[in-house]
Amino acid sequence: MSASTRTTLAICIAAASLSAHAQSRGPAAQYWVDLATTSFSIPGMPEEGGMGGGLLGGLMGNTGMPGAGGGRGKTLDAELFVRAKPAGVEGTHAIPTGMSMGPSLLLMPLRPKSAGQDATRNERPDTIEKPKGRILMYWGCGDTIRPGQPKVFDFAKQNNTGEYAQFFASHGAGSRGVEHRPGHALWPNEKDSKQVPDNASLQGDHAVSGEGVPASLKFSVGAEYDFLPKVKLNTKGMPQDGVRVNWAAMQNARAYFLHAQGAAKGPDGAQDMIFWSSSEKPENGWALMSYQSQAQITKLLQQKIILPASTNDCTVPKGIFDKVEGAMLNMIAYGPELNVSHPQRPTKAPADWQPEWTARVRIKSTGMAMLGMEGNAKAQGSGAGRSEGNEMSNGNANSDNSGMPGIPLPDVTNPVKLLRGLFGG
Repeated sequence: MSASTRTTLAICIAAASLSAHAQSRGPAAQYWVDLATTSFSIPGMPEEGGMGGGLLGGLMGNTGMPGAGGGRGKTLDAELFVRAKPAGVEGTHAIPTGMSMGPSLLLMPLRPKSAGQDATRNERPDTIEKPKGRILMYWGCGDTIRPGQPKVFDFAKQNNTGEYAQFFASHGAGSRGVEHRPGHALWPNEKDSKQVPDNASLQGDHAVSGEGVPASLKFSVGAEYDFLPKVKLNTKGMPQDGVRVNWAAMQNARAYFLHAQGAAKGPDGAQDMIFWSSSEKPENGWALMSYQSQAQITKLLQQKIILPASTNDCTVPKGIFDKVEGAMLNMIAYGPELNVSHPQRPTKAPADWQPEWTARVRIKSTGMAMLGMEGNAKAQGSGAGRSEGNEMSNGNANSDNSGMPGIPLPDVTNPVKLLRGLFGG
């Protein structure tokens, strides 16, 4: 063996050793909990969560947008990773009595799907028809449309994937939470999918256990990190005159964001997809309709992309949705985020400091209404948050990012199936 070969081999062995050491230095266990509260105000919609949730789940295509898959109410998703058990381990999350769900939640490993399970979803037609129509993007609260709007993407003139991605570039940057990763233990699951009752409260002491889980994985949740209340939207006015939207103040919410969408026939007869957001800058809104890190929320507030918690009203400018039947309005309230570790991170932690375990709780509340159908907050009933056996996550894990026909979508949460339907995909 030559000297150069021996040197190269030594470098490779050293690099592999450093990599393995870095991996072994990670926390023995990591735990994530996502809390979500969902509501909608649509006149004529039954109070029961099941029927309404099913209708909206089908409409939104289970994309992680508000109303997708869960009906109204509270939902909880949990995920456990144990470093010593990369294939997954069955675990238990002992919960406080205030959850009204029994003494504990059963965490079950997510097993990788077989090659044939996703075959139908991944099928593509031999020939793909090029989409027609335009996408119009508006932004900002106010009585009238601002100068320079709308921002337009015309499929007849722009068909480059890069142009599409640039048009839909978002300010959103979601934080890491429940993502349904193979080998991680999850709740809910096929063995335990209890409903989260409307009176459920996360406040109190929690403990997570299982093979390889440190016995010290225990933490407490205070009132400020409990479920957010339901979004209570009121809309007044018709799209041609402007729609004023207001909502009840929400304790512990850090910020709000509104997003509306609808479709109308364009000047050439093709379908136009229309978006509006409460942002002060162009923003498609999809990536912002989910959890954001606390640092990102602070940044978005500074950029005036999202609304401060002191805001309780916003007007959708007149004329944006005047030709749309049934424009849909979504709102999200961003809650605080609880981060716990053991031992607690020192004030001046060294670069190689690693805790024994970490836990994170993310919180959001979302609401939905229809523009032009004056909604009253009283119409937002108290249906159960999760139907029995429903394993739909509130996060982005199950989002369908396969894109519209012929044009892959950027990797953001988006109502893909809604777009497909609007453009005939």
